[in-house]
Amino acid sequence: MPPRPGACPCAEPHRCLPDRVRVLTDTNWPKNKPKALNVALTDCSGEITGVFDAEDEVHLDILSRINACFEAEGVDVVQGGVQLMNFRTSWWVLHNVLEYFFWFKSRLHYHANRRFIPLGGNTVFARTDLIREAGGWDDNYLAEDCEIGVRLSSMGAGVSVAYDPELVTREETPPTLGALVRQRTRWDQGFIQVLRKGEWRRLPTFQQRLFARYTLAMPMLQAFVGVLIPFSVVAVVALHLPVVIALASYLPLLPTIANVMAQAVDLSEFCSSYGYRARIRDFVRLIVGTIPYQIILGYAALRAVVREATGDRSWEKTAHLGAHRNELPAPPMSCEERVPAHAATLETLG
Repeated sequence: MPPRPGACPCAEPHRCLPDRVRVLTDTNWPKNKPKALNVALTDCSGEITGVFDAEDEVHLDILSRINACFEAEGVDVVQGGVQLMNFRTSWWVLHNVLEYFFWFKSRLHYHANRRFIPLGGNTVFARTDLIREAGGWDDNYLAEDCEIGVRLSSMGAGVSVAYDPELVTREETPPTLGALVRQRTRWDQGFIQVLRKGEWRRLPTFQQRLFARYTLAMPMLQAFVGVLIPFSVVAVVALHLPVVIALASYLPLLPTIANVMAQAVDLSEFCSSYGYRARIRDFVRLIVGTIPYQIILGYAALRAVVREATGDRSWEKTAHLGAHRNELPAPPMSCEERVPAHAATLETLG
C-alpha cells in the first residue's frame, strides 16, 4: 500500500544515509521492547533520544516541532501525539480509536501539569543523559513506558505534551478482538507491576502520590467494574429488587453513560481534526458497543490481575497489518531530502 504524503518510501534508510542511520541487532533472549531500547541506548550520542514504533507513520516535521518544544519550554521530556486511524474497521475499533484521541489530546496534558505522567512508548523524547541517569528502561516490566515515566516523574523531570493532529504518529488498532485483549492485558499488568514497585511513593507531594496510586490502580478498578456490569444489567432487568438495591446496581452504569456522552463529543472532534465526516451509524456503533467494549476491557483487566497474581509475565506481542496507512500516493523523494538537517542531534529508536 502506498505511504501517505510525508512518509518515507525507503525500506533501507541506513543504506542511503549510513552516516545518519545506524541499525543495531538485539541479541537478548527472550526478547522484549525494553531490552531492545537499552541495546540502542548504548549507541546513542545525541542530546535527545526519541522512541518510535517501527510500523507507524511518522510525520516529516515531527523532529522540528519536538526540537522547538525542548528549546522553548526547557523541559526534560516531550511526549508527542499518537493516534489510531482505522476507526471504521469494526465496532470495537471505534472505541479504541477514541481512547487514544482522548488520552493524547487531553488526559496526558493533565498528567504533565500534575508532574506525574505514565509516558507512552511511542513518539516520546527525553534528554539522553537523563535516561542514562535513570538507568534506562527496566526490562522486568510489561509497560516499560509507564515505568520509566513514573521514575522520571519521581526524579522531578519536566514533561511537556506536544499534540497536533497534523503531526501525530499514525497507528493501527490490534487486528482482532483477541489481540486487543492481549495488548490491553499487557498494559494493565504493566500498570499493576509499577504500582507494586512503589517508585511513585518518591513523588514529592501527597496529591501527586494519591493521583499516581489512582492512575496505576485503574486496571484493578476496571476489572471490578467490568465484572460488575453484566450482573448489574441482569439485576435491573430480570430481578424484582427493592428500590434501594436496584438503584445501587445502576452505579457501575452511571460512569459508563457519562463516558458515552464524552465519547460522542470526542467522535465529532476526531472526525473534524482528521478530515472525516461523522456519520449517524458511527454514533450508533458508539452507543451500542459501549457496554460490550467495557466488558471486554474489564475482562482484559481481570486477566491482567490473574496473570500478575500467578507470576505469568510473558510478553504477548501484537501483530500489525498496516490498516492505518493512508492510500494516497506520495511523490518520490530521496532519503536525503526527507531527513531534516537537525536530526543529527537527535537519536530515534524504532
